[in-house]
Amino acid sequence: MFFRKKKWLRKEFDKKLMEQLTALKTQWNNQKTLVERSFDPSEEFITEAKITEAKYFFLFKEAKHRNIRIKSK
Repeated sequence: MFFRKKKWLRKEFDKKLMEQLTALKTQWNNQKTLVERSFDPSEEFITEAKITEAKYFFLFKEAKHRNIRIKSK
């Protein structure tokens, strides 16, 4: 009885984790391409891109630790 709620919560938070992971991936890729294409990017923008990259890899490691797989439709 108690484990049903735990399984339901795990699925809900796994779904949120995947949503955050995909959002951060697109944000990081956009920032990375802007830094590569800009002539003289500011240090603040480079720092923001590195922070976004660190957040993405942190969530990626968490997803790997939880054995979350992306289900293809």
